[in-house]
Amino acid sequence: MIDTLLEFDQQLYILINQGLGSSVLDAILIPFRHKLFWIPLYLFILIFISVNFGKKRWLTYLFIALTITCSDTVSSKIIKPSVERIRPCHCPDLNPEIRIPCSQGYSFTSSHATNHFAIGTFLFFLFSFTKWRILFLFWAGLIGIAQIYVGVHYPGDILAGSLIGFLIGSSLFYFYTRGLNRFIKHDTDN
Repeated sequence: MIDTLLEFDQQLYILINQGLGSSVLDAILIPFRHKLFWIPLYLFILIFISVNFGKKRWLTYLFIALTITCSDTVSSKIIKPSVERIRPCHCPDLNPEIRIPCSQGYSFTSSHATNHFAIGTFLFFLFSFTKWRILFLFWAGLIGIAQIYVGVHYPGDILAGSLIGFLIGSSLFYFYTRGLNRFIKHDTDN
């Protein structure tokens, strides 16, 4: 069963990494997965929260920081060193199309997928007042696909990272709402 899943994971990797290769996707997906590309979005979110969340903004900022810290710690410091899966870009038998420098770190789980799904999920719930909130999950998914496309992760790395990120983002949003309810109750008691 495990061998079948690993074989499917490799075949799907080859399909995305090699089968979809094009100059158009190179121009979109290579920068799309880079954290500096998203600085305008991050600034917009921080400013939006500052302007619209009043006194709650500091609790919101704290939980966004906790979400990022937890997801990165779980993926990079706990799971990757425990599993030690070699990145596909270091497997010459796959004949990978390597579109960015290949990191020496491990592959499973994708920290990009874990982190972006954690924060995307948190923001999805935080911005429940808008129908556009689904774009946070779409954004996280495209970053995950970009990681496969550039050659540094298997689809299974992305799927596992996405699920873990979703669980972390959901859990921290739950604790955020509990803290927010206490904050509001405390504020009205005074």
